[in-house]
Amino acid sequence: MPPAKRSKAPTRRSYDPARVRQALIGQVEAVTAAAHALTPEQCARPSGLPGWDVHRLLVHIALQIDAVPRFLAGPESKAAAPEVDLPKWALSTARGAAGLDRETREEADRAGAGGAARIDEAVAQLEPVLESAVRGDLLIPHGAGAMRMLDFTVTRLVELVVHSDDLARATGSAVTFDRQALAATVRVLTDTLAVKAPGSSVEVRVPPFAVVQCVEGPRHTRGTPPNVVETDPLTWVRLATGRVRWEQARDAAAVSASGERADLGGLLPLLG
Repeated sequence: MPPAKRSKAPTRRSYDPARVRQALIGQVEAVTAAAHALTPEQCARPSGLPGWDVHRLLVHIALQIDAVPRFLAGPESKAAAPEVDLPKWALSTARGAAGLDRETREEADRAGAGGAARIDEAVAQLEPVLESAVRGDLLIPHGAGAMRMLDFTVTRLVELVVHSDDLARATGSAVTFDRQALAATVRVLTDTLAVKAPGSSVEVRVPPFAVVQCVEGPRHTRGTPPNVVETDPLTWVRLATGRVRWEQARDAAAVSASGERADLGGLLPLLG
């Protein structure tokens, strides 16, 4: 019997700097507007994240925006090539979760009740460095290794989309999503799944933004694949970040899954 073929590594997806810049502006503006519309009562509500009220969530959002100027103000990486791409970043986030939780709590205590004002401060620091934020030739010394500044800025889109959704769900507020920011977030998370579970036996569809194949097993060559998972963008974001469990989404008919291998419950969440 011939040896089994290894799964081909997913092709690295590229992101257009101009679109990333515009998406960052759009999602920052959306979450800032939503933050300023909140009442004190809404800011005191549980955020849905363990131990955080909405005020802490707002401060955490500010810290995600702050990270861009902070990295740009620091030293460049001396690595010859990037060591961390977007899927590797996503899969590494759980390791830093405890530190981010501690930083958020400390910063929220310093900020008092001014979560929206803290976001304003972060935005003021971001605006002068927007062009540098999407430089594809700049390597920064990220905690997990050298990373392209452009890729790091894409991670800010992921953080902002995820936490904009957290904010909307916690407060009942209408938070808009920049289309390019949501698309990038969906693509990063589907690409992460393909890296975590390489293969071609399951096709995951998140229209209109992404289709990937994953999970080892028989590969289809034509027609509709035997194992298909399909869902909408926000449900996929919630599944990939652990906001919604696989069984919950199936029971609510928010995700369809056909085929004996089309159960992704054991592979989710992807982002810590």
